[in-house]
Amino acid sequence: MKRATPIEALIRTIRGQRIILDSDLAALYGVTTRRLNEQFRRNRKRFPADFAFQLTAEDLVDIRSQIATGSLELSGMRSQIATASKRNIRYLPYAFTEHGALQAANILNSPRAVQMSVFVIRAFVKMRETLLGTHDLAKKLKALEEQLTGRLDSHEAAIVHVLQELMLILNPSPPPPAPPKPRIGFNP
Repeated sequence: MKRATPIEALIRTIRGQRIILDSDLAALYGVTTRRLNEQFRRNRKRFPADFAFQLTAEDLVDIRSQIATGSLELSGMRSQIATASKRNIRYLPYAFTEHGALQAANILNSPRAVQMSVFVIRAFVKMRETLLGTHDLAKKLKALEEQLTGRLDSHEAAIVHVLQELMLILNPSPPPPAPPKPRIGFNP
C-alpha cells in the first residue's frame, strides 16, 4: 500500500469536507498558529464559510477518532489533540478547506507560505482524484453485480425448470380416474 505524503496525512474529513487544521497549516507555512489565526481574523472577508470554519467540540471528537486510527507518523499530533481535549480549550481550532489553505498563503505573504501552498493544493487534488477513482470503481462493480445477477436469474430459472421435470419423473402424478362403466340394459 502506498504511504501518504506528510501533507496528505494532515488532511482530514470533517462535515463531509476535506480540511487541514490551523495548527498544521501554520506549521507547513512556517508561522505560528497565533500568527495564522491573527491574519485570518483580520482578513475574514476573504474566507467565506466554504473556505474556512471554526470547529465545534463534536468536530474535535471526530478528528481525535481519525487521528487515533491514523498512521504512526502522527503520534506527536495525537498527543496534542488528546491532551487538548482534556484541557479547557479557550479557542476551538479553525479548519481550512483547499481554497482556504490557498487563501491563507495569500494573506501570510511569506515566501515559505507561497512555496508550501503549491504542495498543499497538490495534496488536496491528489486526494480528490483518489476519491473519484474509488467512485468510478464502485459504479463498475455495481454494473458487474447487476449483470451477474441477471445471468444467475436466468440460470436459476433453468435449474428450477429441470428440478420440476425431475420431480415429475420421480413422483409421477396419479393416473386419471377410470371412466365409469357403461350400464348394461335398457337406458331410457
